[in-house]
Amino acid sequence: MVNAMCIELKERNEELRNYPLESVYFGGGTPSILPDQLTGQIFGAIRQNFDLSQIKEITLEANPDDITAEKVQLWKSLGVNRLSIGIQSFDEVDLRWMNRAHTPEQSLNSIRTAQENGISNLTIDLMYGLPEMSPERWKKQIQTAIDTGVQHISAYCLTVEERTALYKKVQREELIPSDQELQSEHFDLLINTLTENGFLHYEISNFGKPGFLAVHNSNYWKGQHYLGIGPSAHSFDGVSRTWNVSNNLTYMKELENGVAPYEREVLTAGNQFNELLLTGLRTMWGVDLKKLGEILEISEEFNSKVKYYCEKNWMTREGTIIYLTSDGKHYADAIAEDLFEI
Repeated sequence: MVNAMCIELKERNEELRNYPLESVYFGGGTPSILPDQLTGQIFGAIRQNFDLSQIKEITLEANPDDITAEKVQLWKSLGVNRLSIGIQSFDEVDLRWMNRAHTPEQSLNSIRTAQENGISNLTIDLMYGLPEMSPERWKKQIQTAIDTGVQHISAYCLTVEERTALYKKVQREELIPSDQELQSEHFDLLINTLTENGFLHYEISNFGKPGFLAVHNSNYWKGQHYLGIGPSAHSFDGVSRTWNVSNNLTYMKELENGVAPYEREVLTAGNQFNELLLTGLRTMWGVDLKKLGEILEISEEFNSKVKYYCEKNWMTREGTIIYLTSDGKHYADAIAEDLFEI
């Protein structure tokens, strides 16, 4: 698999040629389990095929139980300057039903280990809206995260997807998910507690201290170009999107045989309009109506809906920029969908 990924890096090294590389992100899985030699091999292929002279951020996703002093020192020597640690919860009960391999103690130790071994720029993932999670339990989770000194927190509400083990448990009434009212209370608690402690709420699910907003993820939301390597990886060049085959064996065979492992879709003006709207409304930077108008002429119906949401105090407008208010952030996806140009 690593050999195939290195081939893809070489085959597609022209795609970002005119755009200075600002970030590299190892994620979408658990790259922290890779043997040291293979991790080094991927880094070597990146350095051979891309100019890293203007790099700002190299992030690696890691499980708490994979983080050791030796691993952190290796990652740092390869250029990693940021870790994304999949904590999920500091509560033993939550971790157990999520079937996570690590304990709360390992979570706290992993953060300390990273900090003590030279990677202090850390982000952690947390989940709310979990079964039987009271507002008090959730606030304790948030405070524990703050107390660790991490500079960035990503928090996601639990969603029950069909055809999953969690969905089956809910159907059998073995688990009772939190209702929307409680999830909304968790979200408000998250925003208020983190902003009171110096975090910027710069994207619906993301909070960072000033100077520590995720460079890589911010570029997604701002519609910048990116190249995805590996099975299921997506890429975007401003007007078209490609996505790699998801099957591991097919991915490896196609690259070994000199076949492009991806499909491509050229985005229509409507697609571009909707995507800019969807991603921009999730952020503190909002959406520039002038940019939207350069893609498609903005309709009167669109303008009347914006006015409606402003009057409802779910949205605010400053010049040509529209933003969601704190209340509006609860309905971000629904508002964006309502404003889509089909």
